Amino acid sequence: MSTFLSSVAVLLSTLALVCSGYTTYQLFALQKTLNTTPAGSGDAIAPKQTVSSPAMTTSSVPDISPTLASSHAAIQPGEFLQPAFGKKAQVELLAAKRIKDPQTGNHDVVALQMRIRRFAPNGVDPSESIEVFNTIARNPDTSETYKGVSSERSTGKVSLFSLRPQASADAYVWLRVPEDVQTIDIFVPDTAAFKGVPISS
Repeated sequence: MSTFLSSVAVLLSTLALVCSGYTTYQLFALQKTLNTTPAGSGDAIAPKQTVSSPAMTTSSVPDISPTLASSHAAIQPGEFLQPAFGKKAQVELLAAKRIKDPQTGNHDVVALQMRIRRFAPNGVDPSESIEVFNTIARNPDTSETYKGVSSERSTGKVSLFSLRPQASADAYVWLRVPEDVQTIDIFVPDTAAFKGVPISS
């Protein structure tokens, strides 16, 4: 009986050894296949990534950015603020946009928009008004000055006395500025000067 059991045990051990060897061979073959596949696919993908990415960063960005900056120059909120009548009021430039003169068809007019805010709670004289129509522009390169198109193309004047403290009023004036001028200095009466104001189109 013991001889029979020993023979069965030897047979089972032999079968287990054969199965283990076959399983080891299959795992080795599978690992070899997995190791060779990514290397081939990675070599095919890498050249596409290295070729396309640098082409976009070197060719488009440097050429486009200067064009956008020059053609879309505009005043940003809070960029141009100056006190008026001492510290009784404040003038903020909202926009300086080049437009076409409806009478001549020329683009030698700049529509200047501004906001006038009263700060003084009291002590404002009834005669203290900002004469928007007398606003003057100046070429910072040549010092040539440019006046308004006409009194009819402006708000006229804004009286500080008529404004409540902390209240504001919007105003505008058309200035005759040559088409080739892109930056101007602005002088609003009784207000500190605005330097380097960009003209947007």
